[in-house]
Amino acid sequence: MLEVYTDAACSGEPGPSAAGVVIKQNQKTEEYQFYLGTWTNHEAEFLAIIHALQVCREKYSGEIISIRSDSKIAVDTMDKRYTKNQKFVPLFEKIMKLEENFSYVFYKWIPDKQNKNADRLARECLQTKQNPDQQ
Repeated sequence: MLEVYTDAACSGEPGPSAAGVVIKQNQKTEEYQFYLGTWTNHEAEFLAIIHALQVCREKYSGEIISIRSDSKIAVDTMDKRYTKNQKFVPLFEKIMKLEENFSYVFYKWIPDKQNKNADRLARECLQTKQNPDQQ
């Protein structure tokens, strides 16, 4: 089973946003950063899950995936398999389609303090994109 930690960072609402993804399997840890463009914070949290599943599809197709996020709205939406928010519908549907690549995907809400690495990656990516000369 893969433990996949996702988080998003936004500057503004909506505003520039980025995602951090940490994938843990046994003793191996992989880290990824994605600049997302302009989104709301909630939309960016869904996009972080999408990017995580896309990476896992390429490297770990067929596995059991545990997505861990500090976004209650994203975790609750995926647990209930339903959203009323029309802005989330295309993101929700994309996640559902990506889930078909795995034997099982489940979602777990975690507190911020358990998601520090994904948070750090998202913030670093956002900072670098907003201030490109700081590289």
